[in-house]
Amino acid sequence: MHVRAVRVHEVGGPEVLRWEAVELPEPGPGEVRVRHAAIGLNFIDTYQRTGLYPVPLPAVLGSEAVGVVEALGEGVTGFAAGDRVGYATAPIGAYAEARNVAASVLVKVPAGVGDELAAATLLKGMTAHYLLDIGRLKESPRTILVHAAAGGVGLLLCQWAKRLGATVIGAVGSAEKAELARANGCDHVIRYDVEKITERVQELTQGRKVDVVYDSVGKDTWSASLASLRPRGTLVSFGQSSGPVAPFEPRVLAVSGSLFLTRPTLHDYVREREELDARARDLFAALGDGTLKVLVGQTYPLREAARAHRDLEGRKTTGSTVLVP
Repeated sequence: MHVRAVRVHEVGGPEVLRWEAVELPEPGPGEVRVRHAAIGLNFIDTYQRTGLYPVPLPAVLGSEAVGVVEALGEGVTGFAAGDRVGYATAPIGAYAEARNVAASVLVKVPAGVGDELAAATLLKGMTAHYLLDIGRLKESPRTILVHAAAGGVGLLLCQWAKRLGATVIGAVGSAEKAELARANGCDHVIRYDVEKITERVQELTQGRKVDVVYDSVGKDTWSASLASLRPRGTLVSFGQSSGPVAPFEPRVLAVSGSLFLTRPTLHDYVREREELDARARDLFAALGDGTLKVLVGQTYPLREAARAHRDLEGRKTTGSTVLVP
């Protein structure tokens, strides 16, 4: 059967995203055909489009979507035609009306969670969940700094951390985003555009600095992130929206206070089926009980994915973005 998809034939700007017909075979052994209802847009999609994260070409981008099971391949158990399902750790291919995906990465979406909400939060929400684990926020009250606090992951991370008792300092780039961060769990907000991060962290913590820095910005915030940590603090570098961090001498971690550094990915925190189900279950529960209030800031028709990429890279989006087939 044929479906429409957004494909990339060469790396480059948003203009390389093409809306075209592709052939979709019957699902193979262990696979499920999912008819997409909503597709999540994530910064990693832009990294793959530009070649920063190389992928085989031509490629259909996208790692996250929600939809309905249409057909099952041989050997698939636990799912049936008509089930609402979602995924956030499948190989790329979500920018399509429908696709075949391994049943092992699918989770069932409960009736109380809508398609766009689930597509906007599955990857970002499970990312926030494992980031909480890395920072040990469930163990004791901590003071944290969250860069890009008004972004998709940032908003969820700040809300969840606040519910766990953390003191949350959010860093953002505009007055509008500062207001959004305050409304989503931030006790304090630092404006990149008018304030120096390290100076404000010193002031806000009375010189103690923070226990954990969550940095999805990369190159532009690297030095400030290190300088904002207390001795034996942890820098969680989980993105690079401003570009990759330059090579550095590991000794900088020693002279900065015996710091810890990790560069994690969601894939390694949902390797086991039990862990994937547990993170998804906790996420859906947090959406249901009000722990997390999610802003789907904007939706775009899937065929207009190039416009969505331009807005995301231009810092014109807030919260999460969803593509609708």
